[in-house]
Amino acid sequence: MSLNLSLNDAKQYAIEHNRSLQNASLSIKQAEASRWQTIATMLPQAKASMDYSNMCGYNMQVGGFAIPMNPSGTLSINASVAITGSQIVGTLLNNIAIEMSNVQAKQTEQTVSSKVTTTYYSILAMEETVILLEKNLKNMQDIYARAQNAVNVGASEQTTADQISVQLASYQSSINSTKRQVETLYNMLRIYLGAGVDVDIVLTEKLEDLLNIDTTIDLLSSDLVLDNNYDYQLLTKNTELAKKQITLTAMDYVPSLSGYYQYSAKTYFGAAEGMNTTPPNMVGVSLGIPIWSSGKRASAVTEKKLAYKVAQNTLADTEDQLKVQDKQLKYNLKSAYETYEVQKKNIKVTQSVFENVSKKFEFGYASSTDVTTATQELLTAQTNYISSMLEMVNAYINLKNLLNK
Repeated sequence: MSLNLSLNDAKQYAIEHNRSLQNASLSIKQAEASRWQTIATMLPQAKASMDYSNMCGYNMQVGGFAIPMNPSGTLSINASVAITGSQIVGTLLNNIAIEMSNVQAKQTEQTVSSKVTTTYYSILAMEETVILLEKNLKNMQDIYARAQNAVNVGASEQTTADQISVQLASYQSSINSTKRQVETLYNMLRIYLGAGVDVDIVLTEKLEDLLNIDTTIDLLSSDLVLDNNYDYQLLTKNTELAKKQITLTAMDYVPSLSGYYQYSAKTYFGAAEGMNTTPPNMVGVSLGIPIWSSGKRASAVTEKKLAYKVAQNTLADTEDQLKVQDKQLKYNLKSAYETYEVQKKNIKVTQSVFENVSKKFEFGYASSTDVTTATQELLTAQTNYISSMLEMVNAYINLKNLLNK
């Protein structure tokens, strides 16, 4: 099986198949099921039961009369309903839990999409690195061939050709290492996509088509809206949850009401009816009123109030941290963009220098040391260029996630 994916295709495929996202969706359903469990406790409950008893011929003596206790069976149907303040508040807590699960699902989707984007860019960058390295490897092979020919005709020393051969080996090693990194990145992408390990993935977009410098720079002018941030949303819901916990605990002071109806049908087996003390119909109502708990309920409410205060402090700290993070991530993106621009110019200059030194070496105006130096500088420039590009992409994604753009 093969997947031909643009970046948007890859993100959409991950949304549909990533197991973390599937688990997030299941968490929402779990929260909804929990809410219905709580609601169901306030609705009528009905159950049926059957029993059989045999007192083995025993006769009960009452006022000089023997009353046979014959074998019997009883069918009972019981319906009941109970309502407490805790049940009502518990339903409200379940609603908040569902809202939190929805936010977590959106946050998981954002995280997965970010990982797919970062990996997609990284693969393209590493593949471009391989192309650059292979291009320069061919140039080095040509230089080595000329150097070896010069040695063969006695116009140069063997050490000159040997130095260049070392550079050749270094380039080949870098190419092999980079290819292994590319394969590792493809494996990571398969995991993020939720695709099988044997699925072949073909990326259909090119790096230069995806890099949009204007969009990247425009993000720097975007303002942080805390209510859009998923971390802030979760902590806000958590604070609401802590506040509702106070109300839930205080419900222990509220009376509870329950009622029931029971129908019973008793049958005697193979004998006359004995003493039947089972009424066919029975109803009952119960009102429970809390009176005294030696301070247990008051302490529980105090505990929840303190927990709510902790949640408020955490929310306030997070608000400050997100504002600081906004400034830092914008600084990181601006710095990464400036570094990328410098490295983009640097690789052009270094490539030009390498080609110039190669021509000079061909005509005997440059030494093998000059070639080695130019080669190392070009390799370093290529590495720095790719690193600066990925750093800018990561900085952009981090800021975009914070702003939830």
